Amino acid sequence: MPRRNRVTPLGELIADPARGLVYANRGCLHDDAGEIRRRYNGKRWIACRLAFRGWRRHPLMQPGRFTELFFLDEATAFAAGHRPCALCRHDDYKRFVDIWDTHHRSGTNADAIDAELHRERLDPGTGAHRLHEAPFGDLPDGAFVLVEGTPHVVLARTVVRWTPGGYEASAPRPRGTATLITPPSLLAVLQTGWSGVVPFLHPSAGRK
Repeated sequence: MPRRNRVTPLGELIADPARGLVYANRGCLHDDAGEIRRRYNGKRWIACRLAFRGWRRHPLMQPGRFTELFFLDEATAFAAGHRPCALCRHDDYKRFVDIWDTHHRSGTNADAIDAELHRERLDPGTGAHRLHEAPFGDLPDGAFVLVEGTPHVVLARTVVRWTPGGYEASAPRPRGTATLITPPSLLAVLQTGWSGVVPFLHPSAGRK
């Protein structure tokens, strides 16, 4: 049976056999029996390589250790509010910090970045994923929006529906104001034409 460690663009943890192309964590979310008990533990939400230096932890979800999470791709991880890991993606992280520095005056150390992202990704009243607004015409490729209540990724002149196993139906990019899933600070990163060592978009996006 699949574990509930697959993450949606809205940051929700679901059980699905497709693990995706990006490994991540946001602290220890499971109990000693391996059951998920919380959505996050702390403000440090990172996105990692699937493989690094031959490190391998088995079994997953060991008691007291961080919960191994999986995203379809980095666009999905950004939507949920995760940023590149400073260890396994050191060059990506340095580039990320350089971009961050051009848009923020609150500091570029990891704690300051994570605190700002935490404010942008969580609704302070409900604890649910925080949604924002932006003009559809201004959104870069890789931004996630809600279309009829379902996460879609923006690709050129289209929006493409996200599923745990890949991207499916596409539709013309709407006009007007978008309900934005991706946090604004990460939207600014996407506007630079971001790419890193982990797949930015799942290959299924290219078939739409």
